[in-house]
Amino acid sequence: MAVLSKLQLLNSTLTYKNWSPAFIGIFGCITIAKIYSAGFRNEGKGLSLSETVGVGTVKKSKASLNAEFFAKLQKLLRILIPGVFSTEVFYMIVIGFVLLGRTIADVYMITNATSVEASIIDRSPIMFAMSVFKYFLNLPAISLINALLKFSLSELKLRFRENLTKYLYGKYLGGFTYYQISNLDNRIQNPDQLLTQDVEKFCDGIVELYSNLSKPILDVFLYVFKLGRALGWEGPGLLFGYLMASMVVLTKLRRPIAKLTVQEQVLEGEYRYVNSRLIMNSEEIAFYQGNKPEKQALMGSFNNLVYHLRKTIMFRFTLGFVDNIVGKYITNIVGWVACAKTFFDVNNEKFNEMDRNELMQELYNNGRMMLKLSEALGRLALAGRDMTRLSGFTTRVDTLMKVLDDMKAGRFEKAQVADESGEEHQRLTLKAGNGKLVAQDNMIKFEDVPLVTPNGDVLIESLSFEVPSGRNVLVCGPNGCGKSSLFRTLGELWPVFGGILTKPAKGKLFYVPQRPYMTLGTLRDQVIYPDTVFDMKMKGLTDKDLEQMLENVQLTHILEREGGWSAVQDWMDVLSGGEKQRIAMARLFYHKPQFAILDECTSAVSVDVEGAMYRLCREMNITLFTVSHRKSLWKYHEYSLYMDGRGSYRFEQIDDQSDQFGS
Repeated sequence: MAVLSKLQLLNSTLTYKNWSPAFIGIFGCITIAKIYSAGFRNEGKGLSLSETVGVGTVKKSKASLNAEFFAKLQKLLRILIPGVFSTEVFYMIVIGFVLLGRTIADVYMITNATSVEASIIDRSPIMFAMSVFKYFLNLPAISLINALLKFSLSELKLRFRENLTKYLYGKYLGGFTYYQISNLDNRIQNPDQLLTQDVEKFCDGIVELYSNLSKPILDVFLYVFKLGRALGWEGPGLLFGYLMASMVVLTKLRRPIAKLTVQEQVLEGEYRYVNSRLIMNSEEIAFYQGNKPEKQALMGSFNNLVYHLRKTIMFRFTLGFVDNIVGKYITNIVGWVACAKTFFDVNNEKFNEMDRNELMQELYNNGRMMLKLSEALGRLALAGRDMTRLSGFTTRVDTLMKVLDDMKAGRFEKAQVADESGEEHQRLTLKAGNGKLVAQDNMIKFEDVPLVTPNGDVLIESLSFEVPSGRNVLVCGPNGCGKSSLFRTLGELWPVFGGILTKPAKGKLFYVPQRPYMTLGTLRDQVIYPDTVFDMKMKGLTDKDLEQMLENVQLTHILEREGGWSAVQDWMDVLSGGEKQRIAMARLFYHKPQFAILDECTSAVSVDVEGAMYRLCREMNITLFTVSHRKSLWKYHEYSLYMDGRGSYRFEQIDDQSDQFGS
């Protein structure tokens, strides 16, 4: 009969009903393998990454869990955590204690739950009521621990983001770095995304990693100690050995996640960039009715992103399948084996003296602790997944920091491209910053200074002329001849590639463009920009003085129309083109620089108002470099600088034959 019952048990075990999940699992493994291989065989059907904006960052950035990653992380941690006695360290300690309290609470919950179940099995209402009452009394403490953990984690994330953002913006807005990173260097195409989205994800990721590592580590120590005393050290040792083996396997499998994360952020940045271009140039696109090509460009960028995200989802699906088996379910099996091995030991005197109920209670207690230990070890094995993803964001932020440091040191990297005809311009072997910059008041002097674009194109090999204060210069020449390059070099936006450039300090040279920039803020802020109200008062100026400046450009009516100096509007939309140009001239009169560059800045202003403004510049001793096609302005200038666009120039005095410069 005993043999027959065993055969019946075996027969029932082998029925389709019991084994059907296993068959489904095997079939699922085969399907996953096919999907995975098919997904990566199809790689390349979308646009390649080399065709996307931001590819330079991807090619130059390697994200993986190695010594380089930990060096980058250590450098960033110095920024996130200012000092040993900082508030950030305090919150990290609080989180550590709260996690310890949560682990202790878990142990209490296991023990109390076992007591409740034992009282139910023993049919003891008094014991049941006491166990439930004890549980109820501890609910406020447990709830406080959970709430405090969430608060501390959120506050630490915010403080990390605050510290890193302030540090990066200090570099980004230091000097002309914000201009240089987009115009003189092409390693980073979307600094706005790096400064906002990537910084936030990096800070969230590092705090979550700290939390996800701290809790399992505390759990492991506590549960190993308790189980070692109760069951011996062989069981916890078996689990720990499995943890080490599984971590090695899973770390190798997760290696592509870091690279996929970096590529995902680059493609997200490109997609945002294409959308922002559409918004910025919507009027021009609408005039051309360019809906189709813009849609094609936008959807092309979106399809690149979707293709990459789908590939990432497929990889995460496959990896998640393996993660669950290796890091979760097999860990449970190892935990059961470790726990059962002790109970199956017939020589264990402690268990031999217990009755069935006591063994059941011991099994519940130790089994649940073993299960918690296996879960903690599984979370440690899976923590590599979070760390691998974090390495992607670490690489992105570290790349931004490196480029910002390079901008400050004058090290630029820009791809060399051909011109529209397919031929490259002549290029100098000079490096950016090889020239000498000399600060001197009331003098602008070029001595053998080459005009070179950041792309390396040589516009003029050697430029030499001298302009003292009081000598206005009219700058002429066709598009692309180097007028803008000259002004950018004067404004120190572009480096000096050679020779000697003598000029006043930055604040004594002012630039007025054709499309003036209107800042956020009041009407007063538009005139005094970039000064603040405090700066204005320190100069001894009042709103009455500003009103006189508006009168000089015939714009006093705007005060009444917009509601006074403190009115706040979207000035880019509220003011017409001519009004914005006159505001910019009023801004020039406010600052009273030694030299001013007027780049077609009166094209939307009537001739009589334009003449009045030029005469006022003469009275205020502001020396002008003017770019304009209006012949009426020649009489306000003594010299002309003509660049022919083929590498030659003429600097000479204006006379009655000025028609030779054309328009």
